[in-house]
Amino acid sequence: MLRTALFNTTRCSARSTLLARQAVRPTYQVFARYQSSKADDALKAARKAKDKLQKDWQGPVLTYEQVKPKTLSPSADAYLIDVREPDEVMQGSIPSSVNLPLSVLANSFHLTPQAFKAQHGFEKPGKQQEVVFYCRSGMRSASACDIARRNGYENIFNYEGSWLEWTSREGGGKGSTA
Repeated sequence: MLRTALFNTTRCSARSTLLARQAVRPTYQVFARYQSSKADDALKAARKAKDKLQKDWQGPVLTYEQVKPKTLSPSADAYLIDVREPDEVMQGSIPSSVNLPLSVLANSFHLTPQAFKAQHGFEKPGKQQEVVFYCRSGMRSASACDIARRNGYENIFNYEGSWLEWTSREGGGKGSTA
């Protein structure tokens, strides 16, 4: 008898809890389907511009023959940037190049020119200046070109042959230790 009384009391409290839950359920507004696809023209244009920026992009590719003259007569208007990590650069680098590792590249583009020079030891490239990126085999330099483009740089190039081609063409020398 005691068992039946306990069962009935718990059943009644469970039933009242269930009724309370049903009373508090959220209601959802139902929108007509035709309203979901009507986007403002300005919003469409903004989305299209964002998609264009985020689309995969292939920068112009330079060959060894195009990069070699840039190393023989470096210009203040052009940068040759090695995006390898500092421990890789210790193996050697292309003459007249500067090191800006890919791991810090995106954040470095957001620095002020003074902070950039203090951190990296050379002037921050202007958005209109020629910038050539290279790495060990050409993969990271392609990523660097994409990062630079997304940060507003326009005159960017990828030396796809990179360090491996340079050392094979230059006789495996150590290059400079910039």
